[in-house]
Amino acid sequence: MIRVGITGQAGFVGTFLFNTLGTCSDIERVEFADEYFDDSQKLREFVRSCDAIVHLAAMNRHSDMQVIYDTNIRLVKELIQAMEAEKVTPHVLFSSSTQEERDNLYGASKRDGRKLFEAWAKKNNAKFTGCVIPNVFGPYGRPNYNSVVATFCYKLTHGETPEIQQDGSIKLIYVGDLCKEFIQIIRSGESASPRAIPYGAERKVSELLATFENFKKLYFEQGIIPELPGKFDVQLFNTFCGYIDHKTFFPYRLKLNTDQRGSFVEVVKLDKIGGQISFSTTVPGITRGNHYHTRKIERFAVIKGKAKIELRKVGSSEKLTFELDGSAPAFVDMPVWCTHNITNIGDEDLYTMFWINEFYNPSDPDTFFENV
Repeated sequence: MIRVGITGQAGFVGTFLFNTLGTCSDIERVEFADEYFDDSQKLREFVRSCDAIVHLAAMNRHSDMQVIYDTNIRLVKELIQAMEAEKVTPHVLFSSSTQEERDNLYGASKRDGRKLFEAWAKKNNAKFTGCVIPNVFGPYGRPNYNSVVATFCYKLTHGETPEIQQDGSIKLIYVGDLCKEFIQIIRSGESASPRAIPYGAERKVSELLATFENFKKLYFEQGIIPELPGKFDVQLFNTFCGYIDHKTFFPYRLKLNTDQRGSFVEVVKLDKIGGQISFSTTVPGITRGNHYHTRKIERFAVIKGKAKIELRKVGSSEKLTFELDGSAPAFVDMPVWCTHNITNIGDEDLYTMFWINEFYNPSDPDTFFENV
């Protein structure tokens, strides 16, 4: 087992990496809390417990750029001091940025922090990987802080109007792909600095906004699954859905068409794409599911009987509960990284329709079991 700790574990990338490491049978996670940087003994205990440390803790935004620089350098120095005090040399992976090349103090803090780790590694004959990372995006990031993608998605799903400050071209990496890069480096023991992390796609800011506006028009306003021709498109869509207020958005009410023949309900509209549609019957009192997906897009629609659907984001204790009745057709979608289940709470068999789409790499494991 490789014992891995993450400074900045509670942050956007840190949360994704911590959860992803939880799916790896050869890795043991070492818990970290931000207050360890204010308690030298706790920080020393942390570094002593790790075979590898991914240093993500950093300040990205502040009105005073000098504060950003001083804070980020301080965090690097305190981590080095703790390792030297304990005389340990875990493999350190440092999260730097392509902004190293820019003339700003944030980029300088990343470049200079990487140099400090390089000097420590050389002095102590330790492994160090200085990862130079492009713009990271994904669901649940902080708007107006982590990325322009987070800001666009949040504003479009919360009744605000996004604005383009500068229509440049940016190189992007999905947070899940970044986590895979970190894990590959940890397993291989690769030591390199600088070590460029490859980007997944390059888009102009205006192109990103147009894509998310299309998602809002089709999915958010009409319930239509948009066309998602490639991996990057799926990642953008899953990111967009991560900013929807699921408490108020679901259950999404469907139109019920009734005549003398009976009733007809269109459960899923697909914008130029396909997928798998199926249904199940569940006897009263039985629960199905208790797993989560990292990639698949899935929809549950109750067409007969009464059901309770439960969702919980992995790593969170908050549980969302929705009750659906086939007499008033509705659906609930399963966001990525959300454990979910469905229970028959009625007195008759429950009929549920499912739609799911793999989109890419269907052979790559995507379903992990965990109780809601």
